[in-house]
Amino acid sequence: MPAMKIDITILADNTAASSYLAEWGFSALIETGGCKFLFDTGRSFTALHNAKLAGKDLSDLEAIVLSHGHYDHTGGLTDILKTAGQNTKVIAHPAAFNQKYAVRKPGARFDYIGIPCTKEEIRAKKAELVLSELPYKITNEITTTGEIPLKTSFECPDESLLETKNGNYFPDPFMDDLALVINSGSGLVLIAGCSHRGIINAIMRAQQITGVNKIRAVIGGLHLHSASNKQIELTAQALKSMGVEMVAAGHCTGFNASCGLKNALGDSFSLLTAGRKISLS
Repeated sequence: MPAMKIDITILADNTAASSYLAEWGFSALIETGGCKFLFDTGRSFTALHNAKLAGKDLSDLEAIVLSHGHYDHTGGLTDILKTAGQNTKVIAHPAAFNQKYAVRKPGARFDYIGIPCTKEEIRAKKAELVLSELPYKITNEITTTGEIPLKTSFECPDESLLETKNGNYFPDPFMDDLALVINSGSGLVLIAGCSHRGIINAIMRAQQITGVNKIRAVIGGLHLHSASNKQIELTAQALKSMGVEMVAAGHCTGFNASCGLKNALGDSFSLLTAGRKISLS
């Protein structure tokens, strides 16, 4: 297939370009083949504000994909749906709506960090809620990963992040963690929200479901902010051995990991900021 032109605008991230707003969260607008998709919605109104600043119209979105059920990726959803109009697809894993908490420090109370709206509230905005454990094909070239198997020896969900059921708290397995995969014709473009089940696991899942091995770009949060130096080193080695041409990371990647990945990957690594525009072809 011929190479596709893909334009990606970062609408929410922990840091921001001049005049844009920053927040702890993530959102990216993807435009390709005449279609427009939003991947995550940030924590608050920031994605909407930054979209206007970037001159991006969100009233004609094909779909909104939620990477997982944390508030910093879903908090802007209901306001964006007011702009997006009726019948916009909201695509997520069913477990994204589970009750989710975080332990900030030992002995502290659990903080609720789940989606700040219900499925009923989303449907009330006239959105089409699509919940799938399996890869969900949006177009012939664009799909979600669905559930991501844990295959590497060094990637696993953060045990300080919890789910609760029937009053019992347990480490969140992040079955809802998914990435967006675009088969660009010149390799796969993978967009990740937090990579709670591991960015290398996500890449391998993308290769498995598409049958394409070449990785053109990995963009998004890599959740390495509290990772050991060894995990950062192994992640960098895996990205190099997989031949990933471009890594643009932000949000939960973390300072130490960003420095380590930059040292290992050189010019193929860069940082994301709200307002940044990435064009691929």
